[in-house]
Amino acid sequence: MSSTRSAALSLTTGSAAALPLDVARTAFGLLIAGPQPLSIDGRLFGSLSQRRVPLDELRERLLAQDCPQTTRDAVWAHLVLLSRSHGQAWTVGCVGVALPALTRMAATLSARFAADPADIHAEILSGFLHAVAVVDVRRPRIMLRLRWAAYRAGHAALRAALDAPTPIGDGFHSAEPPPPWGHPDLVLARAVADEVITAWEADLIGTTRLDRVSVRSYAATSDVSTAACAKRRQRAERRLVAYLRDDVHPPVRRRTRRTIGGSATPNPHSGRASGASRRSAHRHVQNERDLGTSGMRTSHLEVSRCMRFPSDSSSTPLA
Repeated sequence: MSSTRSAALSLTTGSAAALPLDVARTAFGLLIAGPQPLSIDGRLFGSLSQRRVPLDELRERLLAQDCPQTTRDAVWAHLVLLSRSHGQAWTVGCVGVALPALTRMAATLSARFAADPADIHAEILSGFLHAVAVVDVRRPRIMLRLRWAAYRAGHAALRAALDAPTPIGDGFHSAEPPPPWGHPDLVLARAVADEVITAWEADLIGTTRLDRVSVRSYAATSDVSTAACAKRRQRAERRLVAYLRDDVHPPVRRRTRRTIGGSATPNPHSGRASGASRRSAHRHVQNERDLGTSGMRTSHLEVSRCMRFPSDSSSTPLA
């Protein structure tokens, strides 16, 4: 092993003052530097250059919109297997190729974290590395599953920190609970963790709603027809709306009140405060098959209000 690569690997356990993802970025930079950068054989993949492809160049190719999903999956399967069989440099290489996604989720999660963001970075990196070790490379959309494994790990650390007692003065005291909403990516991650939507559906919603990628473009990279992609987004968003409504209106314990004669009568203001919205959300989910284009539009407006991302100004759900 070259001295450059040895130095890169030592950086993965570098200074405690550096953020873990920054350490990984430096280590990856050393691996791709010099006359012999860490690379794969592009001849193994039809849509790559037919030569040795350095991992930084490979990363740019995988991020390109015109890169076929089959190529992304084949490359990621190759990288994961190299990490499992050779470890060390190839594990750092996997992290380096995934850094754009990992950095974005770290920024999103750390925005609500008042303590040291290194804790969030570390959990994201740990979740990603664990997923690299266990992910099924025979199934499609490998990077999607790696990314959401990392996100769930970081999100779990964030929730644990936000739910912990707040230290005030010389002890711990109760604090106001966090709001039910957060960054849209956090909402999607929590919905995936609660099995309301799948990781694929969360990626579809996030990419087409937040990143403003058209459904047609997303479908072209997913081996799914545009119409099927739009329908799956519609159904996922309706489940998400029902989930968010239930979260905003939690159940209220039923109580009674005493009359002058001592008998108990129901409190007219008691019961499940969210009953109407629960029934409404349930009807949305049950009737989604009967909805046409206007139903898709309404779903997006409802999700926009719940998740606080801009509504789409286009008149077609396929835009």
